[in-house]
Formats: sequence, structure tokens, C-alpha cells
Amino acid sequence: MPHGSPLVTILVIGLSLAFVLGTIANRLRCSVLVGYLLAGIAIGPFTPGFVADQDLVPQLAEIGVILLMFGVGLHFSVNDLVSVRAIAVPGAVLQVVMSTICGMFLARLLGWSWGSGVVFGMTLAIASTVVLLRTLQEHRLMDTQRGHIAIGWLVIQDLLTVMVLVLLPVMAPLLKHDPHAAMVGPWQLVIAVGLTIGKVVAFIALILVVGRRLIPTMLHYVAHTGSRELFRLCVLAIALGVALTATEIFGVSFALGAFVAGMVLSESPLSQHAGAETLPLRDAFAVLFFISVGMLFNPVILFRHPLPLLGTLAVIMVATPSLTVVILRILRQPWRTALSVGAGLAQIGEFSFILAALGVQSGVLAERARDLVLGASIVSILLNPVLVAVINRMNDLLDRRARLRTDGAERESPVAGLRGHAILIGGGRVGALVAEGLRAHDVPLLVVEEADTQVKALRGRGIDVMLGNAADPGLLPLVGLDRARILIVAIPDAFEAGEIIQQARGLNPEIDIVARAHFDSAANYLLEYGASLVIMGEREIARAMLDYVTHGATSGSRVDPSSI
Repeated sequence: MPHGSPLVTILVIGLSLAFVLGTIANRLRCSVLVGYLLAGIAIGPFTPGFVADQDLVPQLAEIGVILLMFGVGLHFSVNDLVSVRAIAVPGAVLQVVMSTICGMFLARLLGWSWGSGVVFGMTLAIASTVVLLRTLQEHRLMDTQRGHIAIGWLVIQDLLTVMVLVLLPVMAPLLKHDPHAAMVGPWQLVIAVGLTIGKVVAFIALILVVGRRLIPTMLHYVAHTGSRELFRLCVLAIALGVALTATEIFGVSFALGAFVAGMVLSESPLSQHAGAETLPLRDAFAVLFFISVGMLFNPVILFRHPLPLLGTLAVIMVATPSLTVVILRILRQPWRTALSVGAGLAQIGEFSFILAALGVQSGVLAERARDLVLGASIVSILLNPVLVAVINRMNDLLDRRARLRTDGAERESPVAGLRGHAILIGGGRVGALVAEGLRAHDVPLLVVEEADTQVKALRGRGIDVMLGNAADPGLLPLVGLDRARILIVAIPDAFEAGEIIQQARGLNPEIDIVARAHFDSAANYLLEYGASLVIMGEREIARAMLDYVTHGATSGSRVDPSSI
């Protein structure tokens, strides 16, 4: 019996190397994606040493794309998609058209035909879903208006890509000016486009009508069995099954199919639990996606074709984000939204590879064009975190100015006049309850929150909110820490909470700081950084249960859970 297995070898060597290089990248204050890509280059065919199976890794990466898009759908309801349609639909279509035109002109400068330029330009106009979603997650923008617009933008790009993939084989003879090939008639194009749109509409209608009843019902039934393994297996079966159905029957991409399935399931009360159960697998397979991208990169292209590569990068990282910013500003979106979405789209990935491969297979693109697409993809993914970091700095400056202005006129900061107040970091599920409790006791309160939806909800209840990330060194000095009574850090991320506590303790060594944690190690970490008290949710649950047993059940009276 053979002891070696390509699958096991890839998982062990690929993930281990990604962990080591990702950790090094993190220590150097780079994005961990850089480490994952370098791991792929190291086990690819263009570098010495171990070479991973080039057919197996992309298939594993495809599972990562499915699970990632399913997870995004779990946090993105139908109403969210409808709410940004007036921005995402015209914006994405116009951006793809304009970026494609820029790629066409670059192709003409390189001496290629107009037909090759159309396909080449299209490959440069479509952003990587995985990269953009990871960027939104890392910067906690998924639940913001910016995040919703970016995700809606991706969905429209995905739909356009599906149409192009269907039309390209039909259009190939016309694009490459083959005199011996049959010309494409207008009716053929109309039929091809109509079939594509019809399949997409049929799939979405089927999932929204049938799946909206069937999927949540299945999940609730399995949840009532009490088996965590079966629940997790059911979630995975739904995500992968719907994605496969979308591709095999309706000709829709895996990613779009999984996204729609997650979006339907988001209406179920079990959606958060489903997302938590699939999170570890999503992260692991997403790493395999970046490894697979790194394996495609031949570093020699950096030296063989430096000028064409720079031109390709200019379209991806200069033209596309610039066009996106202009389009969003025309659509009356704020600068911070336009800059964030534009920076997130300054890269290309999986859909560009598929389109480039089909272009070469159809004879429209040359091998050199595919190499440029792959090379530019790797470099753009490597540089994208730097661009996003710069844009975030610019947004921080805009946020600080926005805090001092409303409708173009100077206004007082919400901190002005506050003394002996409580500062609450985070207005999520825990923070919202704390805010309501403090307001009920007439405690002066200022909440710091970065999610647009939470800010709107808190302000709607008459609570003073400062928009921004409290970990930003420029924000905490503005919240009146020197006059505050207490600082409450209600965010779940222990590392970010530690940064906030350390900064706050430096600004006001005497202030009382209360934080939350889920584990003993996280509690000790926050105490070391200066927290006065750390409350663990699990301990408080146990304490409430004991309180009920010893005071409520033994005395024969029931205790109101809301009073505990």
C-alpha cells in the first residue's frame, strides 16, 4: 500500500508553509495574504523543491470560494442587495465597460488585435471575490454600507462574467477574424444572451421560492436532533450542493450559487450558528485558494516582460480604482465609500484566470496574454493590502473632519459638555444592551462604533455616537478620556481590545476600564494591558444559573431571567 498521498501532502506542506510565511508576514506588519501567496510560489512548478499537484490544489481552492461566498451570503440579506441595486448595478456595469476599454487600448499598444483586446480588457476588469471579501473581513466592513455596496458590485461582476463565459465561444470566430469560420449572426447572439439571462433568473427564482422554504426547514429539523456533527454536515451539504446545482444545471458560477444559498439561509434564526460552524473550514480552504494562485506565478515574467506587466498593473491598480471612485462620486456616494470600494477592486483573481484560459482555448488570446494576467494578478494581490492601508488612512482623516462638520457647517463634537461620562467601545449585541442600561440609569454616554448600520440604529434611539475605529490612535484623544468616569470595551476581538485598553491607559492612567472576553487567556491578556475588570460571558452564564438554582428554585419561586 503506498504511503504517499497527493491530497495529504498538499494539505500538510501547503498549509504548514502558509502558516510559517503568513506568521512572518504578520510580524512584518504585512497582510497574511502575502505569506499565503509566497507559500504557493514555493510549492509551484517554477521554483525548485517540492511541486504540488496542479490539478488538485485548484479544486480544493474552489471549495474555499464556495464556502466563503456562502458565508458572505449568510450575512447579506435580500433586502441588503436590493438596497444597493441603484448603486451597484449601474456602477459595476459602467466600471467593467470602462476598465475593459482601458485594457483594449493597452492590448493595441502591445500590437494585439481588437478582438484580443476585448477579452484581455475583460480579464483586467473583474476583481477577485476572495481577495475583496477577505479585505472587508479584515477591516470589519462587511456590515457597513461600504461593504454592502462592494458585495453588490461583486455580484454584478459575477453575473457579467457568466455572460461573457457563455458568449465567448460563440463570439470567438468574430473576435479573431477567422475567415474560414462561420460568421455569428445577430440572432445567435440574442439567443445566447437570452439563454444565459434566463438560466440565471430561473436559478435565483428557484432558490428564492423553493429554497426559502426548504433550506431553513432542513436546518431547523437537523438542529432539533441535537447533533452538532449533523448540523455542520447539513450546512456544508447545502452550500456545496446548491453551488454544484447552480453550475451543472443552470450554468451559473459556483460562487454566485453559494452566495444565493447563504443569502436565503440568512433569513433563518440559525444563520449565525451556521456561519460559526463553517468558519474554520472557510478559513482553511481560503488559504488553499491563495496557495493555488501563487502556484500559477512564474517569477521570470517580471524580467522578460517588465513594461507590458507594468502597463497591465496600471489598468488594474490605477485605472479601475480611479474609475470606480469617479463613478461612485457621480452616484453621490461619500468619499470614504468611493475610496474604500475603489481600493478593494484594485486587484484581479479567480474569474480573470478562468476567462483568460477560455480565451487561449478559443484562440482569441495568446499564451503571453495569459502570463501577463497571472503575473499582474499576483503582484496586484501582493500590493492591494498596501493600497487599502493607505486608503484607510485617508478615510481616517476624512472621518475626523466629518466629526467636526455637518452639512458643511461647524458643529460641536458629541463629547463637548460631557463630564463624568461612560465611553462605550462597540455598539453590537452586547454594546447595545449596555448602552440601553446606562441610558436607563441616566448615565452620560458616548458610544464609539465603526459600523454604519449600528451607528444609525444607536442615533435613532437618541444615543450620542462617534463614528470610527477606537483602535485608531487619533480617535481616543477625541472622546474625552480625561473627563470620563469609565471606559467599557464591548468588542469581542481581544487583540483589538488590548490595543484600545493600552492606548486608553496611556491617556488616562486613573480611568476605570471594563472589558469582555471569552477565554481565560484573553482575559489575562486584557488585564496585562491595563483593564481594571474583565468579564467572561461563560462565567456570567454559570453564575446566573447557580443564582437561579440556589435562590429561585430552592425557594419555590421563579426568577425573572431579565433581572439576572
